[in-house]
Amino acid sequence: MPQKRPDTYRVVKPDEPHPQGWKVPPVNDLRSAIELLKTLPGQYIETDRETDPISELAGVYRYIGAGGTVMRPTQTGPAMTFNNIKGFPDARVLVGLMASRERVSALLGAPVRELGVQMAEARKNVTPPVMIDQTKAPCQEVVYRAEDEGFDLRKILPAPTNTTEDAGPYFCLGLVLGSDPDDHNNVDVTIHRLCVQGKDELSIFFAPGRHIDAFRQKAEAAGKPLPVSINMGLDPAIYIGAEFEAPTTPFGFNELCVAGGLRGKPVELVDCLAVKQRAIARAEIVIEGEILPDVRVAEDQNSHTGKAMPEFPGYTGGANPSLPVIKVKAITTRKNPILQTLVGPGEEHVSLAGIPTEASIHLECESALPGLVQNVYAHSSGGGKFLAVLQVKKRNAADDGMTRQAAIIALAVYRELKNVILVDEDVDLFDTNDVLWAMQTRYSGDLDTIFVPGIAGHVLDPSQTPAYDPRVSAKGTTTKTIFDCTAPFHLKDEFKRAHFKELDPRLWAPSLFPEPNE
Repeated sequence: MPQKRPDTYRVVKPDEPHPQGWKVPPVNDLRSAIELLKTLPGQYIETDRETDPISELAGVYRYIGAGGTVMRPTQTGPAMTFNNIKGFPDARVLVGLMASRERVSALLGAPVRELGVQMAEARKNVTPPVMIDQTKAPCQEVVYRAEDEGFDLRKILPAPTNTTEDAGPYFCLGLVLGSDPDDHNNVDVTIHRLCVQGKDELSIFFAPGRHIDAFRQKAEAAGKPLPVSINMGLDPAIYIGAEFEAPTTPFGFNELCVAGGLRGKPVELVDCLAVKQRAIARAEIVIEGEILPDVRVAEDQNSHTGKAMPEFPGYTGGANPSLPVIKVKAITTRKNPILQTLVGPGEEHVSLAGIPTEASIHLECESALPGLVQNVYAHSSGGGKFLAVLQVKKRNAADDGMTRQAAIIALAVYRELKNVILVDEDVDLFDTNDVLWAMQTRYSGDLDTIFVPGIAGHVLDPSQTPAYDPRVSAKGTTTKTIFDCTAPFHLKDEFKRAHFKELDPRLWAPSLFPEPNE
């Protein structure tokens, strides 16, 4: 497939070794990912107890492993497959596959603290997708056509609701693949909020700036529908790679190339059966459809709850009064398919959004300020989007200013980022207590805080509204803040932490110290 990309990005051929030497596991779809997790203690469980997809499934997993910004009590726990879904004898539902960095590390092959670096390398060393014959596509083993008598997607797929207030059942991990109406090779893939509205209709919510929405608007201006495929149950590399955003993946860049870069081999695509579009060949489930021109529905037209679903900031968003509609033309699946979902505010969203955020910031900071930024963490409290911790290593007095410049670069490269915390190299950026320690001892509020007001942020943050802040004119506008919790270079000797003797504690307490993830 032709691929638009800057010349600085090298294409990795499928038979080449991985550029960084990471031990990339043999995962190429959801089922091989599950088989890998089954070999890792504490990372995967199943239940045969009958479970209602309406509120009950998410309610259970809230306690098991949702984590993230979910209301306490919750925890980071194993991925979980529900094998007995009420009303759906042939379906299974998986939740939480990527709801911990440890699990993502096992699935992608890089150490926990290097996942952002791995994503950055995958963005630089891309592998474009390839087409395969329909006879070789597992996603089309079972076919349901909308023209068939009795077709009803509500009876075929067990779309869950997270809470009793949800506007309706949602597909929370539907990777939508669309293309420019005038250039079929200009492809975009993104995850969107998809609410089941009827037997063959879904509503789709687009956050501002999404490339598929630009395709939709272009098709709508011409009075034409936009053909799309909705792909569910995928190799986690595809989901995470798809979460890159502009400018790291500019308009015209196919994010499936990043998944190929992560695996060192191309993602396989297949032609859809009922619409002129392509689908992920090894998906568990594909919904084929068209986004209709000039058709809108209220998101909660069936429930009238006034609510949508729990979103990553931890709140249930309001139902949108006017959303585009996808008319479903066909559903194709594997035999005994696994519907993959997530709990909206959970740790799985942090992995999906946060690791690409880390990679984007790392790429641009290293390009502009080589050697200064050591690592980046998109913190769970911001759902992987709102809060970034940047670890820097100052080398001279000029780096005092360059450190703050790095924070500005981070805000520029990831539009939805709201707050940046800067810490020195002796601070563990993945340890919130250590970050807060740096804030208490290397930060003075009126000296080390930088405000950037009136900047575009994210519409799902309830504090980014004119009702909350009368100074802003539109929803999704906010003040962004940089917290410089680094010691001034000329005072570094005054801020040295107490150093203890280095030794191997496993000699004294081996059960408390498992082997590190190399």
